[in-house]
Amino acid sequence: MRVFLNPGHAPGGEPDPGAVNNATGLRECDVAISVGKSAASYLNAAGVETELLQSASLEEICEAANASDADIFVSIHCNAAEAEEANGTETWSCAGSYRGSMLADCIQNQLVDALDTTDRGVKIATPGVNGLYVLTNTDMPAVLVELAFISNPGDEEILANNQDDLARAVARGITDYEQKILGVN
Repeated sequence: MRVFLNPGHAPGGEPDPGAVNNATGLRECDVAISVGKSAASYLNAAGVETELLQSASLEEICEAANASDADIFVSIHCNAAEAEEANGTETWSCAGSYRGSMLADCIQNQLVDALDTTDRGVKIATPGVNGLYVLTNTDMPAVLVELAFISNPGDEEILANNQDDLARAVARGITDYEQKILGVN
């Protein structure tokens, strides 16, 4: 299996760092690249080929993913909200993608089990309604993982201090999916 990993937002935070915790300065782009690189390392060790790209251009990300011969696409993000109490993990897949939903379930379950975050569930992105660009413009099963809320003090602590655990959970979710697909074929 070949996996295309997309740590969200711009490399080095320029021009877009994504969400930022105002109290601690923790930036989404930094968490995403750390988790993405570690997840790639764990996947490679398990014999799963990976390609990783963090870019400010959504078009570049989708073009690279579609040209990569990847079997799946995983975009890694941190959530944020004005309401500080908002917390938890959610994973998005594209409407009508059975395998995308299966992948989202596998990653969501691993993250929630490993880190004991609030399970916000798997969400469906519908093109033209709430379609997330990278989900609706990639040719393979695709998910967007919102690891936790960078704006919530408890979740921010997980994002700051448990990046390796997050990466392991993402990698395990991907290998769980691979095992399910092997059983489906």
